[in-house]
Amino acid sequence: MSKRARQYIGIISAVVIYYIIHEGAHLLTALAMGVFKQINFMGLGVQIDVFNDRMSDFQMGIFCLAGSAASLIGAYILLALRKRICSSKSPVFRCVMYYTSITMLLLDPVYLSVLCSFFGGGDMNGISLLIPEAAARIIFGVVLVVNAFVFLKAILPEYKASFAESGEKNENS
Repeated sequence: MSKRARQYIGIISAVVIYYIIHEGAHLLTALAMGVFKQINFMGLGVQIDVFNDRMSDFQMGIFCLAGSAASLIGAYILLALRKRICSSKSPVFRCVMYYTSITMLLLDPVYLSVLCSFFGGGDMNGISLLIPEAAARIIFGVVLVVNAFVFLKAILPEYKASFAESGEKNENS
């Protein structure tokens, strides 16, 4: 399989895994609170719809925070498993896990610190019911900086070495 094909598989798989984890956490939270309404499929996106009128502000905040928390927990699990992942013989698996690690580490922090004001509040609308939006943006901005550092210092070198060992130069570019 070509490098380009593995990259496409890795990127598409990372997006699917992200949605399963992020939206899955929203779904489980809504089910646990007894407020699940339906799953909305919107273009390439998925949204868990709830009965807002049955939720307190605190519950809505927790519901909105659940997706990001699950994504970040998933990212740090992948970080902890990176040595095992990089020792896998499957270049497709390593590529999928590489792009999934990037997505899980960076997507929510980028969105919740910067992009939510340009594309609608999304989860920030609920998170701001728990803490002021400015504070949430700062917190997610700090998380973004920390996660970018973790990516550059731990994930990128490990995967780069892994791809180089198997003769797949510049796999992660």
